[in-house]
Amino acid sequence: VSAGNGGEILSKLALERHNRQADLVIGIANDLLHETLALDLLTPYRSPVLEDIPEFLHFDSSYHLLPFNYGNFAFNYDTQQLENPPHSLDELLEPRFRKSLILIDPRTSNVGMGLLQWTIAVYGDDYLKWWELVKPNVLTITDGWSTAYGLFTEGEAPLVISYTTSPLYHLLHENSERYRSLIFDEGNLAVIEGVGIVKGTEQLEAAQQFIDFLLNEGQLEVALTNVMYPVNATTPLPEAFKLSAKPSQTLLLDPELIAKKREMWLTQWREVMSR
Repeated sequence: VSAGNGGEILSKLALERHNRQADLVIGIANDLLHETLALDLLTPYRSPVLEDIPEFLHFDSSYHLLPFNYGNFAFNYDTQQLENPPHSLDELLEPRFRKSLILIDPRTSNVGMGLLQWTIAVYGDDYLKWWELVKPNVLTITDGWSTAYGLFTEGEAPLVISYTTSPLYHLLHENSERYRSLIFDEGNLAVIEGVGIVKGTEQLEAAQQFIDFLLNEGQLEVALTNVMYPVNATTPLPEAFKLSAKPSQTLLLDPELIAKKREMWLTQWREVMSR
């Protein structure tokens, strides 16, 4: 059953605390780790398959959430509309990109929140200056990724916030290299999505077996369905994945910092963007 983004999944789990409707949750990302552990909704499980998963992807040392796929946020561009794409967040502020960006609201979207956190990772306390300066270059801010990416592929604007792996979809399903992702000089923010077992489940053994499968035999299907990177280093991938651009520098924010300042960041963002 789909319950929306990571925040919506947590809210649903909290509401169902005394009337559990699920045995597993899939899709809670690393930036919600602090809130997830504080709610005490999951039971830990250290899968033996974790030995095949690189250490940098183990974002929860308590094993309440186990990584199952990952990627990096990136601006994607349309090669038929843009010959000289930007190479940094700073370059996105140039006048030549006026009304060229499709962004997503961080209050309603993980991808939108990813860009907000990315600017904080790069600019620190000065992140709001970037948002103030980028406004003339923004065509629209959508509520979710599907709307934003749909406008992008319809040719409404040449740049959209998405993932480094998004162009793989077009390569795999349309045999098209029209859309590309941009690796920025300052690095690209990473997102690691996790799977966990709901506390109190009566299907504990089956849930553990499913996680083992998801992190092993199921990894290729995860990669192809989600168009993200599998966490298991032994997963054989189609040639297209080797053509995907990978950041030279991966950025991450501390989950405790995110939990402490998330609401403040969103309030400040709204104030800047509504002026």
